[in-house]
This record gives sequence, C-alpha cells and structure tokens, in this order.
Amino acid sequence: MPSRPVDPAPLRLPLSLLLAVLGGVAAWAAFPGTISREGWWFTAVLAVALLALATHRVRARRGFAAGLLFGLAFMFPHLAWSGTYVGLLPWSALTVVCALFYAVLGAFLPRLQRARWRLAPLAVATGWVALEAARARFPFEGFPWGRLAFSQADAPTLGLAALGGSPLVTFGVSLSGALLASGVLALLRLPAPAGAPRGVPRLRPAALFAVAAVAVAASGALVPRPTAAEDGTKFVAAVQGNVPEAGLEFNAERRAVLDNHARATEALARAVDAGTARQPDLVLWPENSSDIDPYENPDAAAVIDQAARDVRAPLLVGAVLDGPGRYVSNTGLVVTPDQGLAGARDDDSRHYVKQRPAPFGEYMPYRSFFRMFSDKVDLVSRDFVHGDHVGLLRMGGVPVGDVICFEVAFDDTVRDSVRAGAQFLVVQTNNATFGYSDEAVQQLAMSRLRAVESGRAVVQISTVGVSAIIGPDGVAHDESSLFTTDVLTGDVALRTTQTVATRVGDAPELALTALALLLLLTARRGDRRRPRGGAPAPERSADPVPAA
Repeated sequence: MPSRPVDPAPLRLPLSLLLAVLGGVAAWAAFPGTISREGWWFTAVLAVALLALATHRVRARRGFAAGLLFGLAFMFPHLAWSGTYVGLLPWSALTVVCALFYAVLGAFLPRLQRARWRLAPLAVATGWVALEAARARFPFEGFPWGRLAFSQADAPTLGLAALGGSPLVTFGVSLSGALLASGVLALLRLPAPAGAPRGVPRLRPAALFAVAAVAVAASGALVPRPTAAEDGTKFVAAVQGNVPEAGLEFNAERRAVLDNHARATEALARAVDAGTARQPDLVLWPENSSDIDPYENPDAAAVIDQAARDVRAPLLVGAVLDGPGRYVSNTGLVVTPDQGLAGARDDDSRHYVKQRPAPFGEYMPYRSFFRMFSDKVDLVSRDFVHGDHVGLLRMGGVPVGDVICFEVAFDDTVRDSVRAGAQFLVVQTNNATFGYSDEAVQQLAMSRLRAVESGRAVVQISTVGVSAIIGPDGVAHDESSLFTTDVLTGDVALRTTQTVATRVGDAPELALTALALLLLLTARRGDRRRPRGGAPAPERSADPVPAA
C-alpha cells in the first residue's frame, strides 16, 4: 500500500527566525535603491516564500516573532531615508510600527497555510493583500510605503496594475511566492509511495508548484498597456530648479529656491525665442518651488507671473500658502500668461490643496504626547491643512491630475483624479529633505506603477530629482539626476479611456481581503498532540502526493 505523505515538522526556532530575517532582506532588495538602482524585483517573490516557510506549522507566537523580524529586516533599511536628517529615533519608531503589521501577518500565516480545499497558497497571498490594506489605512491615515507592488516597476507583474491596481500586483507577487514555498514543502514531504523511484513522487508536485509560480509572476506581461494618444499630445516642460542646500533647511533661502525655478524657466524661454528649443504647451514646477506665499509677497508673485509670461504657457507652481486660519496649505496653482496668479486661489480648476499631508512631516498628531519622546516634533511648527477636493486642474484646456508627493502612495487619491477626467498626471514632489537616499527612486517606482494602473502618462517633477517623464506603459523615457538643475521636455499622450483598475476601484482589494478572512476562519485547526520528547506530532498533509 502506498503511504500518505505528511508535512515536514516545523523548522527549529533558530532556522525559522533566520529564514524570516533573510525574507525581510529579500523584500528590501526588491525595491530600487542601495542594492540596485532598479531593484531586484524577483526577490519579492522569494521574500514571501521565505516567510511562508518560516511560519509553516508553527504556533502563532513563533509566527508573530518571525513576522516581526521579517518586518524589521525589511523596513529598517527600506525606510532609512526617513532618518536622513532627523536621526535614529523617528526612523526606528516608523520601522517598528510598520514591522508590527508583518508580525500580525506572521501570527496568522500558520493558520492561513492550513486553509481548506487545498487553497493554502491563495490564503497566504490574500493575507498579504489584507496586511497591506490595513497598513495603507492605519494609523494616522496609513502609510502604504513598501507595498510589494511598488517593487515591480520593471517586472512582468506590473501589468496586473491595469486590472486591479497595486493590490492585484501584490497579490500576484505573493501568490507566486506562496506557490514557490508549497513547491519546497512538496519536496520535503515523506515518505514516498512504496516501490516508486526515489524522489520522483516528490519532484512531480514540486515541479507543478514551481511552474505555477512562474506562470503567476509572468501573467502581467499578457495584459495590454495601451499608449496611443486618444486626444492628441501636449509638449510639456518639467523644471527641476534645485535648492541651495539639501536637508531640513532646504527652504532656509526660500527666495533662492523660487529664483532657481524662475531662472531655469526663463532660460527655456530664451532658448525658444532663439529657435533652439521647442515652445512648450505646459510648464510644470515641483512641490515647494515657492515656499513664499505669493499672495502675501508681491515680489514672489511678480517673479512667478513674469516666468509664465516669458515662457508663454500655463505654469503649474507648487506653493505653500498661509491659511486657512492657523494652518498652511500645500498647493498646486495654475498660473496663466495673461492672468498670472490672479484668481487662481479661488478657482478649484486652477488650484489644488494636498488632501493627504504626511503625518509627522506636514502635520503633527498628538503633538504634546510625542513631544515627551522628542523635541523634533516642533520642527513642524504649523500643521498643513487637508485639502477638500480632487486634484483635477485645467491647464490650457487640458484636464490634468495633480498628485502632491506622499499622495502617490495612495490608490484612491490618484484614482479619483483620473475618474474626474484627468488626461495625464503630474506628481509634484520635493525630495530635498531626504538627501541622496533611496526615497526619490522609491517614489519614482510608485509613479511608474500609477501610469500603468491608470493608463495615463505621468510627469514626476521634483525640486532636486529624481524627475521623469513616464509613458502610460510605465516606462520612464527621461530622468534627471539628484541635486542638479534640469528641464525635462517631451510629448505627453492625452488619454481618456479608463482602465479596468480605475473603473473597479478598491473592489479587488476588498474582495481579496474578505477571501483572506474567509480562509482564515474556515482553516483546519493545528494538530497539537505531542509525542514523547516534546516534538510536534506529524500532521497528515492536506495535499497528499499522488502515487506514481
């Protein structure tokens, strides 16, 4: 009689925790930055597989520990930019908060891997989506930075963004990783059926799982990424003016930052007049290009108005405005050659206030409480207000979706501007406060995903870089270097067709999260019997290997 295979015993504690740490390092390596300028996207699949193996058939408390170590090994280097100029404490605090989400996932992974109906890989993948959904919403309005999807800008899985947004990309990556882990477990299951050639019965299911993992990872390559200009094109100029000094005091010489952007724009205008440059239809400045409120400072207003007149095109300016009340506003303003700034502040089609200011960076929640731990809370001297309308501006008759910095990490903020009619997207950002860290290239990867997700061209324009013009297929056709003055120019396709991801919104994320909960609640209970000596009793596999 052939023997039924049984799952391998749980890994010993040191090996389990080591795999979790290696998984965290693999997740970090998948993202653009220190290890690779583009990132090793395929190691995200390995990261999921390693954490699944580390938590296979263990108790919840060990799963919690493994998940916590995974999260720390991943998030501490991934978020190193957050401590560039403010030190170890804020960086560590942010890391720990994010790592706790992975700890909770680790505690649930043993049960998810006991999902009924042979759906353990699906349960692991949906659990990962649920984790990221929670982290994108809590605490303090959420912090989606580090989603697996954001590591996939150069991967075939990126195409899945057009169908289900970043949650579906994460699902594809994590399902591939879970299938890979299942293949490894299939190799370890013993004993083989009696009389079968040694190793054959175990290789067959392992090979099937491996093939399935590759197929899932490659599936996004089959999704079309249309790039045709459905409503013509616009020739845009994105002005990266640079700042006098990197760091928290980048705007200490606020007039110098404004003048840098004005001078670069005027140089472009002179080149156009001389016939050595093409006349732009639209000109884009970054976030914080004017930290002087031009409505309170006539000199700043004159500089901005003159730049728009010189370049003879609508100009999008990133400005910090005083008010309302005790607040300040992180704002995108459309300045026209004929009207200048006049009327922009009172016209929703010409001004957009950032809806999601960054907690601890642009506003300080529970200021008095956090001051007990660090006086750096007072570096945010005035809180930024939350904007109250969608980022849709009109520039020269073109509906433009405005996304300001941190907002590019949030699915709904970007999606709402496309649903409102945006024909291309602008990500205005300021990376000066993060020096030469990985933050800028991590953000660029998000913008590339948003291009595919929305089917829109994206222009990311930064004060100091990295700036880029990105096609609707997610390819960056032009990029700037950090801390240089540069003007990027190119034709941007105007598109009106909405992708499936834009139309269905957060439905895929909600459905996958609900499925994770269902599989968790219906999973089999673990076998807690322990034979003499304290080792866990062998548990019958839910997926017996068929006899050869």
